[in-house]
Amino acid sequence: MKLKCFICGVIIMSYKKVVIETYHHTGGGSAKKIRARPVKGQDFDTSMNVECSSKMRKSYPVGTKFLIDARVSSKEGGTNFLYSHYESPYEIVTDEQAQEFIANIYGR
Repeated sequence: MKLKCFICGVIIMSYKKVVIETYHHTGGGSAKKIRARPVKGQDFDTSMNVECSSKMRKSYPVGTKFLIDARVSSKEGGTNFLYSHYESPYEIVTDEQAQEFIANIYGR
């Protein structure tokens, strides 16, 4: 769902449940060694970055999947990314649970 701020005109996306996974970041553009990205099969490109709790990313093995509440965001002139507040609750999910969630929500 998209909402438009009637004062400033900025489009505000609502939060939705998203399955993400952590991975080792080796490219440029970020000093973060462990990043997160959406899992395939959802409405998000798997190359999209996820801004979320660094404690969550670092506390579990790389490749761990999480179910989070996130919204699409962007910084001025930048590319879109998923944003989840660093204090937002999250759930660790298995590969099977992730695929079941995606199948139930997206029919894939």
